[in-house]
Amino acid sequence: MRGHFLSIWVLFIALGQHLLAQDGNPAEAGTRRPNIIFILSDDHAYQAISAYGSQLALTPNIDRIAREGALFTRAMVTNSICGPSRASLLTGKYSHKNGYTLNERKFNTDQPVFTDLLHNSGYQTAWIGKWHLGNLPRGLDYFRILNGQGEYYNPDLIGPSDTVRVEGYVTDIITELTEKWLDGRDESKPFCLIVGEKATHREWLPDSTDLGAYDDAAFPLPFSFHDSYEGRVAAAQQDMTIGKTMLLKEDLKVHADYDHDPLYNRFTPAQKKPFYDYYENKISKEFDSRHDTGEALLQWKYQRYLRDYLSVARSLDRNIGRLLDYLDEKGLANNTVVIYASDQGFYLGEHGWFDKRWIYEESLRTPFVMRYPGVIKPGSQVSAITLNIDWGPTLLDICGIKTPPDMQGVSFLPLVDGRGAAWRKAMYYHYYEYPQPHHVSPHFGIRTEHRVLVRFYGPGDFWELYDLDKDPEELNNLYGKPGYAATEEQLKAQLKDLIRQYDDKDALQILERGEDSK
Repeated sequence: MRGHFLSIWVLFIALGQHLLAQDGNPAEAGTRRPNIIFILSDDHAYQAISAYGSQLALTPNIDRIAREGALFTRAMVTNSICGPSRASLLTGKYSHKNGYTLNERKFNTDQPVFTDLLHNSGYQTAWIGKWHLGNLPRGLDYFRILNGQGEYYNPDLIGPSDTVRVEGYVTDIITELTEKWLDGRDESKPFCLIVGEKATHREWLPDSTDLGAYDDAAFPLPFSFHDSYEGRVAAAQQDMTIGKTMLLKEDLKVHADYDHDPLYNRFTPAQKKPFYDYYENKISKEFDSRHDTGEALLQWKYQRYLRDYLSVARSLDRNIGRLLDYLDEKGLANNTVVIYASDQGFYLGEHGWFDKRWIYEESLRTPFVMRYPGVIKPGSQVSAITLNIDWGPTLLDICGIKTPPDMQGVSFLPLVDGRGAAWRKAMYYHYYEYPQPHHVSPHFGIRTEHRVLVRFYGPGDFWELYDLDKDPEELNNLYGKPGYAATEEQLKAQLKDLIRQYDDKDALQILERGEDSK
């Protein structure tokens, strides 16, 4: 009888510990709850990742995360711009709700963020690398962040009480700081670490070891490279083309000003030499000898852009591999969720563009791969529409913490852990930043599996409609054309429902103002 009672008591204790872990209470749960490493790069296009079928470059370490976990084929952002995307990750909210609609503002850190909830439940939390939200983080156990956009070489890194300049290449430095923090963490607690990468942001300065890595490649022009923008007013008015907007000196390093440009003033003599030898003695001389104009110059710029961009991404992927190897060596891999994502998509010549901002596919869709040993079946694919406002709630769900009611995102853990769930069939998007830096008109819209409907509202006021099955490049604006009236009305009704669901009062006012003017 006594033994029977003891068995029941042991079972009761075990059940209590399990519930503590599920409820997110600290102490007793300890490291039984999974660790989290979320690697968030900047402007890394899914078209440049081989796991997504890219033929431009190999990314073996990002591919490894996908192979050992899940690849999300419809991961999308709610506002395709750097700072606002990070704010949506932190808050689980749309830009109009978290207050960070544009870059270069100050994010309100007094509002609830998912890292607070993890910290309060016993997680050790840290953010290392790019933050780019205009002020200092709050509620983290540790942070060491880049100053604004950060620098590729010898970056300034801000901590709670000081700013230090660290010699080296930024992607390597971020990895070194990450490993150092992991080595010194409190091992009695689970951890959540956000690794904010600067790569692959403009002006695309490669690590010296990657200079010329793609010089022998000849990249094919995207199908829409010579887009005429016919029937699309906003696309015709933008200022983000490789031909006109991309700068020879500043972006492509043709006769760069190594003595006065702040990009290069940070270099040590040893760092500057391989750059000078490569860009001045090789690339600039090649440019001078060609005398290209018109189409030849445009294509030369495109090739140079891709070579620099992919060289920067090469270091990014290499450092991701270094971090995965670290987890293996330290025995952390089996209890650590690893996520790789970009803050949004990016144009690699589609429509003749670079940059992001649009609701159109290459800008809207972001890479997202996730490894969760023992939960996610290796080689999984998720085709459901997931959003960056879902990222925070999903991390909370993984850690057994309920999503606060004011978060607008939804955990997609049931999509990958075998439970399954009813899921959204459409997503809402809203972009604000105008006119600078790229003159992309503010717009909001709806994206379903098969259609895109967009309302541009500044400075012009007009609609666009695309059939993604027939026109995946989004070249043919169908709005107002015969035979599409019913589709337009159906999508407008869905759009209005989403605007109300997410409580975007400004968009609703614009929408209803248009209805009243009919």
